[in-house]
Amino acid sequence: MTWQQRIDAALDARRAADALRVRTTVANGAGRFLTRGQQRYANFSSNDYLGLSQHPDVVRAWQQGAEQYGVGSGGSGHVSGYTTAHQALEDHLAGWLGYDRALLFISGFAANQALIAALTGKDDRIVADRLSHASLLEAASHSPAQLRRFAHNDAAQLAALLDKPCEGQQLVVTEGIFSMDGDSAPLGELHTAAQRNASWLLVDDAHGIGVTGPEGRGTAASLGVKPEMLVVTFGKGVGVSGAAVLCSASVADYLLQFARHLIYSTSMPPAQAVALLAAFNVIRSDDGDDRRQRLASLIGQFRAGVSGLPLQITASQSAIQPLIVGENDRALQMANTLRQQGIWVTAIRPPTVPMGTARLRLTLTAAHQPADITALLEALHAASE
Repeated sequence: MTWQQRIDAALDARRAADALRVRTTVANGAGRFLTRGQQRYANFSSNDYLGLSQHPDVVRAWQQGAEQYGVGSGGSGHVSGYTTAHQALEDHLAGWLGYDRALLFISGFAANQALIAALTGKDDRIVADRLSHASLLEAASHSPAQLRRFAHNDAAQLAALLDKPCEGQQLVVTEGIFSMDGDSAPLGELHTAAQRNASWLLVDDAHGIGVTGPEGRGTAASLGVKPEMLVVTFGKGVGVSGAAVLCSASVADYLLQFARHLIYSTSMPPAQAVALLAAFNVIRSDDGDDRRQRLASLIGQFRAGVSGLPLQITASQSAIQPLIVGENDRALQMANTLRQQGIWVTAIRPPTVPMGTARLRLTLTAAHQPADITALLEALHAASE
């Protein structure tokens, strides 16, 4: 088989399974509305949970940061790309989230890959929730460490796996709020199981930071848990992009030596760090509290109204409200039907989710209004008949 034949066969297989991914060009994809061409849709696909991507303080901070620092960092943080703006953001995050240090990464994917690659060796074992994000599971599978998966949110099975002999160290990996199901991990039980075996817990709280917990400090803070390593990303509730790893001083020094994504990647633009600091100031303010309360009210409204649909919902209390449809073609058909009614939702299909669990991944934001939820529910009832 030639290279071209291999590529064509893979694409044909995706098409046959109604699983081919395509990108859609939009004029604006974050916020209450999404614009494509000349048509405006109610947007239920954005991860901008608090609406901060459009916040005037955050936008103005990025503009002011660009005026001061320019639009690029100029290099890796190990060379000349670590500015006072980066340091200020790291110091703010470490103090706010209760860790010795914070290290900035260009994305959450990069942060997860860098952490697992730098920490684990051939004698170690990674024990990961089977529904963990692709960035975590891919890094674990590429690591020389042994990978074992425990049933979703099953602390008892995790404990049983950790009890098995291991020559090296064990790392427990999970998300705080799961990106496809929207439910939360029992972090207290998982951390207890890890500590009982002298293991470390790594939590990716991409979908919790800014949105849940006191002052928006995330899922772990809401449960009173302090994992050894916490990954927070900035493209969801924070409304920008990038990520940070929160850890001890010694782990931070170690990562500065051995985390290749950190060492060899150009650092985020300083202007972005300025905007992120402004976003966290909003998150910690009365405005941030109001946005979280508004989002919680909209989530309650949606869950109360969706209960009568002939579709499976998850236990999610988060901004992620998936409706499990089952087959790929039905998920695509429902998504298209909703778009014809002016509502933009995304059909998520395997391999992103397990076979037979294709879904409409609905996301609610503080930018929505109660009338938007009402319109969504009416359209869903019509589309599911």
